[in-house]
Amino acid sequence: MAKGIVIDIGKCTGCGYCELICSFIHHGEFNPLKSRIHSSVFIDKSMAIPVVCYQCEDPWCAKNCPAGAISIDKDPDGEVSVVTVHKDKCVGCKMCTLACPFGCIVVSDGYAEKCDLCGGDPQCVKVCRSGAIRFEEAHTNVAAKRKNVAERLLGSYQEE
Repeated sequence: MAKGIVIDIGKCTGCGYCELICSFIHHGEFNPLKSRIHSSVFIDKSMAIPVVCYQCEDPWCAKNCPAGAISIDKDPDGEVSVVTVHKDKCVGCKMCTLACPFGCIVVSDGYAEKCDLCGGDPQCVKVCRSGAIRFEEAHTNVAAKRKNVAERLLGSYQEE
C-alpha cells in the first residue's frame, strides 16, 4: 500500500510550522501564502484543520488538465504515489484549481503547484511537534478518507 500524509485533526494545535517549512523548502522563504499545506484555524471551535493534497488515485486535476501536465508518479518500490505537476508542460490555465474539490492545487508564478510529498520525505511531518501530521500507509479509497475526516469533525462539534 502506498504511503501518504495522514492528518489527525484532533492533535493539530494550529502552530503553522508545517506551512512555514513547506514554503521555505519550495520557495526559499517563510511565507504561509506560498505553502502547499494550509491550516484553517477556527478560534470559536478551538480547533485547527490542516489540509493538504490527498494524492487521489484518480485525480480530477489531472483529468481536467488540457496540457497533460499532471500525472500520477510512483517510486520504484511502490511505497509512494504522488500526483505530480510537470512545470515544463503547465500553461497556467487554472483548470486544475477548478477541478480539485479540496482546493489543494493553486497556480503561482505561472504554473500549478501542489504537495509533492517532498520527494517521499515530507518536511511538514518532521516539524509537526504535536504528531498531527504523519507519513504512513494511507487509505487507498479517497471516499473512506473523506468519511473519516467528516466523522472526526462531527465528533468534535458534538463535544460542545
